[in-house]
Amino acid sequence: MATRASTQAVELALRYQPGIIAETKSDKSPVTVADRECEKLIARILSDAFPGDGILGEEGVNVESRSGRRWIIDPIDGTRDYLRGNPLWCNLIGLEVGDDVVAGVVNLPVLGNLYSASRRAGAYRNNSPIHVSSKSSVEESTLCFNAFGKLNGTPFKDRMLDWMARFWSVRGLGGAPDAMMVASGQADIWIEPCAAAWDFAPLKIILEEAGGVFMNFDGGSSIHAGNCIACTPGLRDEAVRLLNGF
Repeated sequence: MATRASTQAVELALRYQPGIIAETKSDKSPVTVADRECEKLIARILSDAFPGDGILGEEGVNVESRSGRRWIIDPIDGTRDYLRGNPLWCNLIGLEVGDDVVAGVVNLPVLGNLYSASRRAGAYRNNSPIHVSSKSSVEESTLCFNAFGKLNGTPFKDRMLDWMARFWSVRGLGGAPDAMMVASGQADIWIEPCAAAWDFAPLKIILEEAGGVFMNFDGGSSIHAGNCIACTPGLRDEAVRLLNGF
């Protein structure tokens, strides 16, 4: 059902896209009528299918759960890319049960990639299984980093550039595309210094089911902590060293 909701929301977003104009939210991020209408559409489909489930959406939809389950929605992740006609925007849907995300969908329509996962059932891109790489050496690995403008709020701000220089390559396409590259074995470590639960929910389950590691800067593993490092198992110790000051 999440895949169906994601696909219908993408179709709606594409219809709105030509000539669309954005407003600016209080956090300085853009929002469009497409963001709001896509969220309403996803919420309606999920509520009809699972009437006892809660819903948390970036654009304001908030329904209390009666079942212990909650759907977490980002209707257009990468609105700046959506506005500029770049292919890196997507929609994100995750299902949270208790403190765990147990299912998720990431739909990058312009790139033609639909990612999905559920707990203990593996991760997939367009119905084909995906897995993180076997990289364990920084010198052979690709690093993805988001939000350089928020580097000052990280525990590793004074050593990040020197650490980055050791990598085989460095990329930064945006949270979801970078995370899915790690999940697919196309990159090896992704760092996101500042984001919300709706940015992380489906990414976490897909990364973990693809064999990756998802952790917060404080060592936890929550979509509600506001940050994350995700990587191959072979680079976990390197990530911990970065957080702890080498």
